[in-house]
Amino acid sequence: MDPELEAFVPLFPKSDLSSPADSRRQLAELAASVPVPDLGDMVVEDRTVPADPPVPVRIYRPAGARGAVVWLHGGGFVMGTVETEHPWAARLAVGSGAVVVSVGYRLAPEHPYPAALDDAHAVLRWTVDHAAELGVAPDRIAVGGHSAGAGIAAGLALRARDEQGPAIRFQLLNQPGLDDRHDTWSARNFTDTPWFDRAKAIDAWRHYLGGRPATPYAAPARAADLTGLPPAYIATAEYCPNRDEDLGYALRLLQAGVSVEVHQWPGTFHGSHAIVSADISQRQHAELGAVLRRALAD
Repeated sequence: MDPELEAFVPLFPKSDLSSPADSRRQLAELAASVPVPDLGDMVVEDRTVPADPPVPVRIYRPAGARGAVVWLHGGGFVMGTVETEHPWAARLAVGSGAVVVSVGYRLAPEHPYPAALDDAHAVLRWTVDHAAELGVAPDRIAVGGHSAGAGIAAGLALRARDEQGPAIRFQLLNQPGLDDRHDTWSARNFTDTPWFDRAKAIDAWRHYLGGRPATPYAAPARAADLTGLPPAYIATAEYCPNRDEDLGYALRLLQAGVSVEVHQWPGTFHGSHAIVSADISQRQHAELGAVLRRALAD
């Protein structure tokens, strides 16, 4: 493990997802301790996207933005809000120069699949419809997220392809949760990795699916056909149960003719980018911003 990260491992709270309320409290405490970058004159506003039910979003609007990303927070499908995502969404907006629409989707187990995907889809449609108001071109809309949110973003790309829209320019998938079957080498063997391990992954999917069979929109690794999807960037952490399903999905995208950039970050664990003082975390954040900036460029 990267020595800068390893020094922080004892400080990470021991948690599981057996109690969503406790997990949400721990995530809120962790997010509150993460410094927020200087936003300068960036406009940040909370809005509500009309839907049934309405979806809260936080919009970050850097000056001169040309494109936007619908951004979905991590949290094992059961944790996270636009508030806990603020340090990461702000970093992405600063680093990419893109408008970031951070989505406060409904959480499991109270709202199992497809609630989160439906919320994300409603926000994607709203973002495309309001592109002029946001100061961006409607053909420069990406989707992305971290962990569970990245899995939802991948499912959103599949759904948009199958429904012939809205058009998505790019997928930015950071350590995505893509497969509920837990049968890859990393999913079977990473039983005591920091912050996220096999047991926590199993609990996350159990809450998200609510006892129903997984569809490809819920677990994109189950999709038989990956042709026609938007170009993608997929980042993985070395000590993460999701690692091998992510690398496998990237390979299948490539074999389906989809352009993919893959970065396997050595010495990292799931969510270790929260340790923003580490050099490798700073590299991860800088790359996410640079990749999105490039994807939305002319």
